[in-house]
Amino acid sequence: MDDLLKLIKERQSTRVPFNASKPIPKRDLKKVLEAARWAPTAHNMQNFDIVVVDDKKILADIHKIKYPTSITFVRENYKQLSFSVEELRKRKTGVLGTMFPPAWRNPNVTEKDITDNDAHNSHDQLMETPVLLLVVYDPNRRAPASEGDFLGIMSLGCMMQNMWLMAESLGLGFHVVSSLSNYEVEKELKKMLNIPAHLMIAISFRLGYPVKPFKYLRVRRDVEDFAHYNGY
Repeated sequence: MDDLLKLIKERQSTRVPFNASKPIPKRDLKKVLEAARWAPTAHNMQNFDIVVVDDKKILADIHKIKYPTSITFVRENYKQLSFSVEELRKRKTGVLGTMFPPAWRNPNVTEKDITDNDAHNSHDQLMETPVLLLVVYDPNRRAPASEGDFLGIMSLGCMMQNMWLMAESLGLGFHVVSSLSNYEVEKELKKMLNIPAHLMIAISFRLGYPVKPFKYLRVRRDVEDFAHYNGY
């Protein structure tokens, strides 16, 4: 049990390039997918499919897709930033601002501020990977009596957590790439990968071996900060 808690605590988002020339052993990739298979899902709907991309040519084609940076994302992301280790430790939530491009650390950022250079550098780094996994689901299916498919979305989160912890246990880097769910990007990806039109890309992530060690300060609220007993 202690080993499981240790694994949960050490899990992280590996925001560095992966060694694209070092393939993931098939047995390890199968374990990650097996972890997804046994994730809890509402009413056992198993409301997902996973597109595994490890073909270098296809990965290169995906790399060429233009990924616009959302000004809304940058502005709302700013609210979660701390600008010193001391501030982050005190807040107990969010991340260090130094993990993002300089233009993203400006509270008054404009579209003009988000330069092509910043976006390109970030994108190039994130797309260095031997494997890209895309989770797709049918938005027209939902768990019974779940308005907005709240339970279905929770199920996708459970599936991702299973995969993430398995990857961590195998020494694999795991990084969520939210930009692939952008509407325009999604259209190109669905065409490129023959994904049926009625399915949506819920989330995507890179899987691989970091080109260099990667650790960053991760903070959490204390249990006493969020646990309420016998009432709020």
